[in-house]
Amino acid sequence: MFTGIIETTAKVVKLDKDGTNLDVWFDCEVSDELKIDQSVAHNGVCLTVVDIKGSTYKVTAIEETLIKTNMNALGIGSDVNLERCLKANGRYDGHIVQGHVDTQAKVIGIDERDGSWNFMFELEENPTSLIVEKGSICINGVSLTVVSINGRKFSVSIIPYTYEHTNFRSLFVGDFVNIEYDILGKYIAAALNQRS
Repeated sequence: MFTGIIETTAKVVKLDKDGTNLDVWFDCEVSDELKIDQSVAHNGVCLTVVDIKGSTYKVTAIEETLIKTNMNALGIGSDVNLERCLKANGRYDGHIVQGHVDTQAKVIGIDERDGSWNFMFELEENPTSLIVEKGSICINGVSLTVVSINGRKFSVSIIPYTYEHTNFRSLFVGDFVNIEYDILGKYIAAALNQRS
């Protein structure tokens, strides 16, 4: 389990296709603290560390992950947001994040606002009631608050610290991001659907 509070970014240093899977090697400042079989969120995608060599480590993204997330758009030098799983005695500084991406959204606008940034996104599907204004959403692994929503379009505001310490600084209009809806909202929606 994660909280959407990004610890650092990791850089792609090697990509290897293995059948329908993609093995990705990353370099980051916490590589020496990782352990094989550890779950780590990469742009909000929970992946298992399968190998470690020096300052680099490897994860494997299976076909389902490549279809559903922006892991398929990674190239050498790409930065991803990184979060190790929450310790049992840790603080919930963001919100409950599973690392299970629900869908992707396209960046349709970036508005710099003299000290913050407003990012606008359009979802591939209608989120029904899974996104609410002032509710939590996870974008590329970052726990954020929804500012506004209009159909499939919604926006969030980014403070300078988040902008500088995540890969939001390298997003452009037209890029795709991973979206994980708030787990509480998903459970409530599922319960209400069973009642009707």
